[in-house]
Amino acid sequence: MKTANSRRPNGAKNADPDRLTSRYTVARSGDRFLPQHLLIVYHTQSGTTSRMAEAVIRGAGHEDIDGVEVRVSSALDADAEDLLWCDGFILGTPENFGYMSGAMKYFLDRVYYPCEGKINGKPFALFIRAGNDGTGAINSLRRILTGLAVREVQEPVLIAGEFDESRLNECEELGMTMAAGLEAGVF
Repeated sequence: MKTANSRRPNGAKNADPDRLTSRYTVARSGDRFLPQHLLIVYHTQSGTTSRMAEAVIRGAGHEDIDGVEVRVSSALDADAEDLLWCDGFILGTPENFGYMSGAMKYFLDRVYYPCEGKINGKPFALFIRAGNDGTGAINSLRRILTGLAVREVQEPVLIAGEFDESRLNECEELGMTMAAGLEAGVF
């Protein structure tokens, strides 16, 4: 069972996931609005990955992007239904022991077989917080995602070593670019 906090619609300029409110949309089919769906799944324990996620969410909810619904979930709460729902997704994780977080690996383990062959070609992007160089986390994520036949559409945002607040704008751009690309049909 999902908690209320695991499903959050798009819309607020405020990046607080608990305060995001619904707003959309431009794509139409007949008389129905059909937004694109962006899923953001991340895991954090120290809080720095959370700050990166807040910036990604803020970018995805940019006021100029009206045709995208954003769902934000922790890696422990997200499931195959979320991945099947979305038109594109962004994953965020700290690098732990040269690998993605255990919670992110657990998410991918849970969704792999239910989604295999059903999400081919979906666009994705990554953001990584690493104490080391981050390549282990990036490579391990890419290896699993290659098996799901999804396609990476942006270079990962990697903040390695000491946390640099000034790099959060790259996270915001990552979210904005993914949402704008989905809205425009580029991805």
